[in-house]
Amino acid sequence: MTTEQSPSDPVAAGPEGDLPVVLEAEGLTKHFPIRRRGRAALTGSRRSIQAVDDVTLVLRRGRVTALVGESGSGKSTVARLLAGLYPRTGGDIRLHGESVNVRRGKAFRAYARRVQMIFQDPFASLNPVHTVRYHLTRALKIHGRAGDDLEKSLRELLTRVQMTPPERYLDKFPHELSGGQRQRVAIARALGADPEALLADEPVSMLDVSIRLGVLNLLRDLKERLHLAILYITHDIASARYFADETMVMYAGRMVEGGDSETVTQRPAHPYTRLLIESAPDPARLLPAEPEGPFHVKVPSSGGEPPSLIDPPSGCRFHPRCPVALARCKTDLPPRFDVGDAPGHWAACWLYDGAAG
Repeated sequence: MTTEQSPSDPVAAGPEGDLPVVLEAEGLTKHFPIRRRGRAALTGSRRSIQAVDDVTLVLRRGRVTALVGESGSGKSTVARLLAGLYPRTGGDIRLHGESVNVRRGKAFRAYARRVQMIFQDPFASLNPVHTVRYHLTRALKIHGRAGDDLEKSLRELLTRVQMTPPERYLDKFPHELSGGQRQRVAIARALGADPEALLADEPVSMLDVSIRLGVLNLLRDLKERLHLAILYITHDIASARYFADETMVMYAGRMVEGGDSETVTQRPAHPYTRLLIESAPDPARLLPAEPEGPFHVKVPSSGGEPPSLIDPPSGCRFHPRCPVALARCKTDLPPRFDVGDAPGHWAACWLYDGAAG
C-alpha cells in the first residue's frame, strides 16, 4: 500500500477533485448463492440473490458521501464489502489507489486499521458483559495505539466523542448507557484504530429522534477535525441533505443517481429519487412544488414494492414502479447520463438520453 498522510495532517482547502481519494469501489458486485436441499439441489441451475450490482463510488478525505435507499436496496451490503466483511463476487476495491482483497490475518488487520465500520445497533455491537473500558482498551491494543499511558488514551477517546468527564463512563456496562451514549462508545472504539475512512451503517436509525442530531453533529465534527472520509448509509434522504456533501441513491442493488447533496435533493433527476423525497415525513422542506427537469417527472407516493433480487426485472430495475417508463426501460439497462448544470450530477435513466424524444 502506498504511504499517505495520516488523518491528523491538515488538508489544503480546494475543490472536491483536489481532495485525496481514500477508498474507492469500481464495479462492486455481490451475489449471495441460495442453498438448495434435497432433490432441488440435484436438479436445476443455481440461483442467487443479486444484492449489489456494478456499484462505483469514491470516498475522499474530509467529505461525507451518503448512500440512500429503502430497506433491501443493498446499502449495508456495500458497507460490509468495503469493510472486508464479505467476499465480493466482482469488481475492485482500492485503498489509496491500490487494490485490496483481504479478509483475515495481518493483512486484514492492517486494512481494518485504516477502514473502520460503525454498525446500526449500538447495543448489539457492544458486548453486554464487558465495560466501556474493556471495549476501548481492546481496540487500542489490537491496533497498537495503547501507548505508554493507557488511561490517558482511554480518556482522550471518550473526550473526543464528547463523553465527559470520561471517568464517569469507563467502568459502565452497555446496559447502563443510553442509546446515544452507546453509539458514541462504538464511534470511540472505531477511532481507537486511528482510521482514515469510517463506514457508518445507519448510525442514528436506532436512536431517539431527539438525540440523532447530536450524533450526526459529532460525526461532522470528527470529519472536519480528523479529515475523515465517511460513508453515511441511510434511508432518510432529508438527513443526507443535512449531513452529507455528496449523495448517491441506490435501488434494488444498483446506483441510480448521484451528485452533491443539495442538487440531488432539490433537483432530483431519477423518478426513484423523487419517490424517496415525496415519501419523507415533510417533503415540502426538500422538494420544489413543481417538478424540475426536461421531463417534469411526477411520481406518486404509492409507488409499489421493490422487486425480487433473486429474479430482478430486465432493463432498469425501477421500471415496474415507474409511471414514466419508456419501452426501452423494460429491456435495456440505462448507463449514467449527466443531467442539469451542476457538475457531477448524473442519473441512470433513459429519460436523460440525448436521443430520447
